[in-house]
Amino acid sequence: MPTQFEVLFAPAEFDALRHRDLSAAVCVVFDVLRATSSMITALANGAAAIFPVTEIDEALARWRQNPEVLLAGERDGVRIQASQTGGVDFHLGNSPREYTPERVRGKTIVTTTTNGTRALRACAGARAVLVGCFLNLPAIARWLQHTRPPQLWLVGSGTFDQAALEDVLAAGALADLVWPVWGKGEVADSARMARWLYRQKGGDLEKNLAVSRNGRRLLARPELQADVAFCCQQNIYDFAAGLEPDGAIRRWPEA
Repeated sequence: MPTQFEVLFAPAEFDALRHRDLSAAVCVVFDVLRATSSMITALANGAAAIFPVTEIDEALARWRQNPEVLLAGERDGVRIQASQTGGVDFHLGNSPREYTPERVRGKTIVTTTTNGTRALRACAGARAVLVGCFLNLPAIARWLQHTRPPQLWLVGSGTFDQAALEDVLAAGALADLVWPVWGKGEVADSARMARWLYRQKGGDLEKNLAVSRNGRRLLARPELQADVAFCCQQNIYDFAAGLEPDGAIRRWPEA
């Protein structure tokens, strides 16, 4: 089957997805530092579902409907505080190390982040939307190789309005895994660029993420420094996860 394969680097590109016909496409969304890494970690540690929303007010509205949900997310990299919500401190920030089994097992989480949740929502019209990070890339590759979508878009959430090095490297790593199939089709230069970058720089992820804009910002905060090394781990969770019709992210069974 002929295939199309593209990597989207920055928010302006994923915002444009709303104007594309995505009915045959699968999107894999990356926000490695740290939204998608936190989502996958939460599901690995037993969270029942995660609802990504774009605005703080949306998260608060869901919490008021069901006070049992956990509020999670960040603005400027830091957990959302009562001063930003009119009086409610969020339960969790955006560090994957916060999402321990003791805190999240069996829980529904509502999360809002600066770019990651916006990227996920931008892909809502796709045939399927997966959550991507270094922690579970082989499981995503297996799912893709089993389902063989004709269109594959790897979507980097970026930093503010710019591309993010860590997301491009993760997209390149996944591109490398699926290249035997999608590399034979209609491949955008962006997919080749991401794969080439990963093959050049993927041997020392922690070193290279440390010089990224997000990496430097996290390393400047002692309480968040360990997040960079955590998010560089590869293949520690053996499942794929993605958006479901009700808008929740859940673990998917093995394809």
